[in-house]
Amino acid sequence: MFFQNYFNIVNKSISAIEIRDLESVAEKILKISSLGGKLIIVGNGGSANIAGHMAVDFTNAAKIEAVSFNDPGLITCFSNDYGYENWVTRAMKSYAKENDLLITISSSGNSKNLVNASLLAKEMGLYNITFTGFDKNNRIRSIGDKNFWVDSNLYNVVEMTHHVWLVSIVDFLIEERKKRN
Repeated sequence: MFFQNYFNIVNKSISAIEIRDLESVAEKILKISSLGGKLIIVGNGGSANIAGHMAVDFTNAAKIEAVSFNDPGLITCFSNDYGYENWVTRAMKSYAKENDLLITISSSGNSKNLVNASLLAKEMGLYNITFTGFDKNNRIRSIGDKNFWVDSNLYNVVEMTHHVWLVSIVDFLIEERKKRN
């Protein structure tokens, strides 16, 4: 009974998305790429792992340049020198350029380092797509340009839903590329 209930919860979360929203984000990513921009994908913990996976999938499978800031040397250097709440913004200041797009992944939507990254994206004029969960009124969701929110307080449900939504965008982009070639 546990697994059936669990999978029903996960399925409900994954399915609670407006397909048009995913399509519009895919279109925005294609536009950013055509302008020479890249995707910068950030998160903490499990969301950082999702960010790393997605950077590889966007780059390798969808042929859209993408990076994540998951290098331990980068994280520990910038955290030590500027404070944990500022390490992502310092990385963005080093690597982000005009026409880049930030994807912020945070289950709570309130991690200070990711809130600061979203604020900097706005200041730099970068489009920010957010993936959050838990409280609908979380901080990151209030900053992003396009926001995907999971109505759950369960970390694994939120993270799996973010991951499925993101890989679906990659697969959509792969199919779009096939149609255009």
